[in-house]
Amino acid sequence: MKEYYLYDKEQLLNNSPQLRLICEKDNETVFQKMAQQMADEISANNSAGRRTVMICPVGPVGQYPYFVDLVNTNRISLKNVWFINMDEYLDENKSWVSVNHPLSFRGFMERAVYTKIDDELVMPKEQRVFPDPEDPERILELIEELGGVDIVFGGVGINGHVAFNEADPSLSAEEFCAQKTRILEITPETRTANAIGDLSGALEDMPRYCITIGMFEILKSKKIRLGCFRNWHRAVVRRAAYGETSTDFPVTLLRKHPDITLSFTEYVAKLQDE
Repeated sequence: MKEYYLYDKEQLLNNSPQLRLICEKDNETVFQKMAQQMADEISANNSAGRRTVMICPVGPVGQYPYFVDLVNTNRISLKNVWFINMDEYLDENKSWVSVNHPLSFRGFMERAVYTKIDDELVMPKEQRVFPDPEDPERILELIEELGGVDIVFGGVGINGHVAFNEADPSLSAEEFCAQKTRILEITPETRTANAIGDLSGALEDMPRYCITIGMFEILKSKKIRLGCFRNWHRAVVRRAAYGETSTDFPVTLLRKHPDITLSFTEYVAKLQDE
């Protein structure tokens, strides 16, 4: 077993030379602070007369109720905000799953975010963007047209993936980081972890394909903010901070970004349950 998997909280937080680690009290605090970061980024850009471009996840999702409340309560206009979602599940024909599919990220964002924000504040529909399997190149074209991405929010998968950039040890680090938005097959590890978290273990009903924003787009953003809060994130966080930089655990490739943080809970910081 790798030594870093046995790091206690103090060792975890004090030794990492490559990744800024932030330990929060609990899931609620992680999500509240993520929502506040989203709101602050938008408010600052609104005050400066600039647009805001964010790459956003559906997983984690706990930040969105807090974000919706901040927007509605503080009357934060999203009219000059672009949400570019990281990814979406595809069916066997490699087309978007139906928006009514229980796992559809498009459906989630519509139900939990866009319809919850007051009409006079929410961004126009054309500024709610998902990578399209019919035109994957459009994401990078749009980012370039908009002048780049201000901030990326996301989580980390059990095999170190960010968005659906699955581990691929056949690629060099340079090749992996050059990958752009594309269709890919989801690994068995990710399908299993997601089935446990999202479908109560119904592995046979998990989609096998997805479209995802690439590491290229993520690394080009100005800021990256990641959050971890599940029980198996104990190992993920330790490997992300201290493991070998490797395409076998893609989040380690993001450590070269100049402004990246990884937030996690006291639960994740522990070695075991008490």
